Amino acid sequence: MYEHAIRIGYCIDTLDIGGTELNAVRTLEALDRRRFQVTVFHLHRSGPLLERYRALGVELVHLPIGRLYMPRTALQGLSFRRALRRRRIQVVHTHDLYTNIFAAPWARLAGCCVIASRRWLDAAPRPGLLRLNRWSYRFAHRVISNSTLAARLLADQEGVPAVRILELPNFLDERAFERVGVEQRSARRRGWGVPPEAFVVGSVARLAPVKNHATLLRALAQLPTEVHAVLIGAGPERAALGDLARNLQIESRVHFTGELLEAGNLHQFFDASVLCSRSEGSPNSVLEALAAGCPVIATPVGGVPEIIVDRQTGLLVPVDAAAALAAGLAELRQDAQLRSRLSEAGIARARMKYHRNVVIAQLESLYQMLARPAPHQDALLT
Repeated sequence: MYEHAIRIGYCIDTLDIGGTELNAVRTLEALDRRRFQVTVFHLHRSGPLLERYRALGVELVHLPIGRLYMPRTALQGLSFRRALRRRRIQVVHTHDLYTNIFAAPWARLAGCCVIASRRWLDAAPRPGLLRLNRWSYRFAHRVISNSTLAARLLADQEGVPAVRILELPNFLDERAFERVGVEQRSARRRGWGVPPEAFVVGSVARLAPVKNHATLLRALAQLPTEVHAVLIGAGPERAALGDLARNLQIESRVHFTGELLEAGNLHQFFDASVLCSRSEGSPNSVLEALAAGCPVIATPVGGVPEIIVDRQTGLLVPVDAAAALAAGLAELRQDAQLRSRLSEAGIARARMKYHRNVVIAQLESLYQMLARPAPHQDALLT
């Protein structure tokens, strides 16, 4: 580490598996550790991502704040401010709604520059949180969005000046573009119980209602028996999806793997990747499918149309439209040239806009700019 490394305070709510949480730890893994010294402040004590943070050797500080409006939270805020000053933190980066609300005001009181985030498109669980979050943006020198749509909402709904908004998309590591050999690919599919001759439609997503896996199963029921679905993920819809597969009489063609935590890109084992969500921000799963050269069929929700241009980098189908999804999958299965064209275009787009080197360079430049001496900081809020 350089003697004059910039000191960053990283703030995250949970250490569970999720899009925001994974993006946060992957960002930290990608930063130049010689130039940036990071302390991670987390509101929940534990979770499956804790070991990834520990492996980086960063300092972890647990802030058990409880409910945002309780007196104990204010006491934790004072403790947080002292911790920032003691560590001489220069830039505080909050990654989610709860750390925006809690950490941004206290960080400003500690004299830090603040980066807040908006990585969601839907409303918060309670309207009161939206008001608090809108208030918290007043303390931020910059607010990062991960899609053009989220950036537009920041300006139109939250009143954040355009000059303080930075669009910084989710990113892909180089390993997302790496592929295994034919034998290893076949072995993985056999391990999932998929027949050698099958056309494999895959999904990597939490088994939750918003991800709408039921539409994929209904589409599968309209396709020939050679088409199989592999659902990678865990969640509350697992039992209901199993029941639906049995009711549709396709249970032998649906393969539930559970959650798989591994470095390789799982989309490389599919012939087509499906995301039929009813709501999304900017889904990592779609980016990973592009990097794997796996043709994508997705619903045009949230930031998906910014990634998938219909019939150029993938196919788009309406929400809840099982027949349209089945038709798109049938077309991909029958048209090898279309699959090849979408694969090549997807890889090119992923490398050009979403590669780690492109995105992280922008974030590191922002950290450097905000860490300038104090006279420059106040002007950043105008």
